[in-house]
Amino acid sequence: MASPTQTLEFQAETRQLLQLVIHSIYSNKDIFLRELISNASDALDKLRLESLTDTDLAADTSDLHITLEVDRQARTLTVRDNGIGMTREDVVDLIGTIAKSGTASLLAKIKEAKDADAAQSLIGQFGVGFYSAFMVADKVTLHTRRAGTEQGTAWESDGEGTYTIAQADDLPVGTSVTLHLKPADGEDGLGDYLAGWKIRQIVKQYSDFIRWPIRMAAESGAADEAVDGAAGAPETLNSMKALWARPRSEVTEAEYNEFYRQISHDWQDPAETIHMRAEGTFEYEALLFIPAHAPFDLFSRDTKRGVQLYVKRVFIMDDCDALMPNYLRFVKGVVDAHDLSLNVSREILQHDRQITAVRRRLVKKVLGALKSTQATNTEAYLKLWEQFGRVLKEGLIEDRDNTEALLELVSAASTNDAEKPTTLREYVARMKDGQDAIYYLTGENRQMVENSPHMEAFTAKGYEVLILTDPVDEVWTDQIPTFDGHRFQSIAKGQVDLDHDADGDVSDEAKAEKARREQDFADLLAWLETTLAEHVKQVRLSTRLTTSAACLVGDAHDLTPTLEKMYRAMGQDLPPVKRILELNPTHLLITALHQAHQAKPDDPALTDIAELVHGSALLAEGGDLPDPARFTRLLTDHLTHTL
Repeated sequence: MASPTQTLEFQAETRQLLQLVIHSIYSNKDIFLRELISNASDALDKLRLESLTDTDLAADTSDLHITLEVDRQARTLTVRDNGIGMTREDVVDLIGTIAKSGTASLLAKIKEAKDADAAQSLIGQFGVGFYSAFMVADKVTLHTRRAGTEQGTAWESDGEGTYTIAQADDLPVGTSVTLHLKPADGEDGLGDYLAGWKIRQIVKQYSDFIRWPIRMAAESGAADEAVDGAAGAPETLNSMKALWARPRSEVTEAEYNEFYRQISHDWQDPAETIHMRAEGTFEYEALLFIPAHAPFDLFSRDTKRGVQLYVKRVFIMDDCDALMPNYLRFVKGVVDAHDLSLNVSREILQHDRQITAVRRRLVKKVLGALKSTQATNTEAYLKLWEQFGRVLKEGLIEDRDNTEALLELVSAASTNDAEKPTTLREYVARMKDGQDAIYYLTGENRQMVENSPHMEAFTAKGYEVLILTDPVDEVWTDQIPTFDGHRFQSIAKGQVDLDHDADGDVSDEAKAEKARREQDFADLLAWLETTLAEHVKQVRLSTRLTTSAACLVGDAHDLTPTLEKMYRAMGQDLPPVKRILELNPTHLLITALHQAHQAKPDDPALTDIAELVHGSALLAEGGDLPDPARFTRLLTDHLTHTL
């Protein structure tokens, strides 16, 4: 017995997103046909692949194709494929629900998008293009039957809030989507979507590179064949040419750009196109694209990465992560290998030596393209770095084979220029005579770094400091020792001595002055180490402070406070890392504390001052006070006594 028709409601967030798709997102309504054809092509790819891996699957793959059917009297346009099809469960999961997770986040990002192109990009990347059909249709009907099953499913909705789903008998394998077009008497000119010239135009513009034939059947329901001569045999509308297999000299930039849009659902042209062919023991072609902007889910845990893998133009898999490392997850494209098995799995690819060799070459090509842009078009490169610099720096942690190439690409803010970032190569060229280290400071933002007490001596003496504010900077700077023979030195770690000459030597006068001060402050330093032993491991005089009273620094190999927090947030149980308290011996507060300690070393009030000095240094670097209430009370009491 056939199951009854059910009427179900879209999820609340799904309804909101659906209304945005229909009314707000797409400025060019032609895109609906591209989205439906793309979905049909995916279904054909899946059937082809499943038929190769499942010998028991009873499916006819001799003529896989997409058919477009027009019925002018009924005002319908149908997109039909004989691909994998869907079960009832698939329909509810994939069609009845837009996005199983993250819909609220997507809605927020769409509403924040500054222009239509950005919003379209978000929608395309989220994979809800099916619903663009409602821009031109007031009702959409879907019939489908999955290969290997006997029962079909019918789905229908007007896009307002509900959909119906029911069992359907006698359906062929595959899926048909019928659009009941809206009236054509408005400004939208929707009647064009019943005309053959318009359909041809859209297919040529958006879907010419689909590998399956897109055929236009004869029009139904009209005496005058308005599908421009399609009354006879079905007409194939697309070229089906594998763009990556053609010589680069025969491919136009417009063709590259359109192919990129097709595989990425991005509305902007790519920033870089890489077309390569490898011959020899392992032959393959690759067509890779570096986008002009980062996808909204670049840092999502569920982001898919990798490029499409084909074997002799037979689609194998999307998002082949064995071909592209995680830090290049923004790269889109196709790799067509000639010598792989058609039933190759992801697990096999992870350990295949030939795939590993292909991956190494692809990575070098991508990094080389970025380096070329950096050398020839600084402005364009800085835009790319703004979009992808944070993930490229992940490569400094993950990919030790390409450390030098990645370091050459690094651009960072610095104290040399408030507007323009610098490369490490440019930094080295500007280093002072006698300077052997690349100085940097990490922090949450530029303002916090620039106002840090650690910067004072470097600013006063004109030393350039890199300002690193991405969380990943905390990690890679801790793991990469040098660039071009110059060590990386955090100005918040270790001893800093800027009183050296061009040869890097410290003058005898400076050494004598330092020794005199250390002897003079020895008792205060020893007392502070004992008093603050719970919080610090050492107290010493500072050569990096000019205006602040004190600062906290780490030993050369200590974890930074930010990195310590990151590890703890990931569940790692770390022992507390005690820091070093450095004092400015020329600051009035420190000299007054020194004199008071000499006069009354047992005065209990000095302990309060010591805690205030340590707490102030902790706050200056953005740290968390161990006992904010006590710090506030001590500060209030001492301020009161000074009035």
